Amino acid sequence: MSDILVHTEAGVMTITFNRLDKKNSITSAMYAELADALAKAEQDGAVRTVLIQGDATIFSAGNDIGDFLNAPPSTEASPVFRFLRGIAGFPKPIVAAVCGPAVGIGTTLLFHCDLVYAGDNAAFSMPFVNLGLCPEAASSLLVPQMFGYHRAAEALLLGDPFMAEAALEIGFVNRVVPPTECNAIAQAQARKLAAKPLSALIETKRLMKKSQQSAVLERMAEEGQSFGRMLREPAAREAFTAFMEKRKPDFSKV
Repeated sequence: MSDILVHTEAGVMTITFNRLDKKNSITSAMYAELADALAKAEQDGAVRTVLIQGDATIFSAGNDIGDFLNAPPSTEASPVFRFLRGIAGFPKPIVAAVCGPAVGIGTTLLFHCDLVYAGDNAAFSMPFVNLGLCPEAASSLLVPQMFGYHRAAEALLLGDPFMAEAALEIGFVNRVVPPTECNAIAQAQARKLAAKPLSALIETKRLMKKSQQSAVLERMAEEGQSFGRMLREPAAREAFTAFMEKRKPDFSKV
């Protein structure tokens, strides 16, 4: 069975992370499937909204480190960058259901969703600095805008996780619900959107995002360049080596 499940019903394309044995960590092949699904959803008139979900116990542990080291993104055509551009520019509504850990891109992709429902067990984290890297998905722009600078610094410089109630307080999620109900509630909201006039949904979303859409894509490209460079530097090498060796990294000499 695929690591990414795609199912369309009642105007909703539901995209499900389906790699529980690996904590829904995302491989290059999975990014390609995600990018392809969004491209199909954009063109398919029968798809009126998209729902992205994981399991009641975990949303996503972020990048699959082994896969990431074996095939790091090297160009703008890399699957991860295709996915990020696809979700940032997607014209129809996107709903997300998030339970359990949402690490790295598991959190940053949510900034490009229109409605986010979280289980009360959700734990969001963006530990890029801890891996010797910088933020991605335009999160260096969007996190300070939404959180305020000092909370953004805790999230991005310290890499400190924050829980569902804190996410609700700052407006990052729309509602906190029991984990066993989260996917169903998000599906109901997605179907509610799908019953509305698509042209009005698309135009309203376009107008809301218009003031910063070019800035988001520009920041995403800049982050991508920095991210690729930093992947090759000593700090990231030490962080990833320590992760694979299951030890604490030593950044004292980098």
